[in-house]
Amino acid sequence: MAFWNLGTMELKEFRPGIMSKAEFGANLIMVFMEIGAKKEDTGHRHPFDQCGVVLEGQIEMFIGQERKLLDSNESYFIPSGEQHGWKTFERPVKVLDISLKQPQI
Repeated sequence: MAFWNLGTMELKEFRPGIMSKAEFGANLIMVFMEIGAKKEDTGHRHPFDQCGVVLEGQIEMFIGQERKLLDSNESYFIPSGEQHGWKTFERPVKVLDISLKQPQI
């Protein structure tokens, strides 16, 4: 599908507390996520670049040694291989996330 309406899109559970919709292209993955309140990813890494925009809510992210509280209309960029994670607070967060598709080896 080439077009999304984020207000009416049907989401599916990705992990407990995270609802999402993903579109997979030849080289990119675009994901819209609604992350529930008081959720946390303590950290992971992967071999591809990732970036995104916080659409609604507030999320604390860390990328390597840097930590930042992001609000609506703020963005992030995660270089491939960099340890990163996040946590949400009292309200859910909506994020549009883009990453390079992991190469098939």
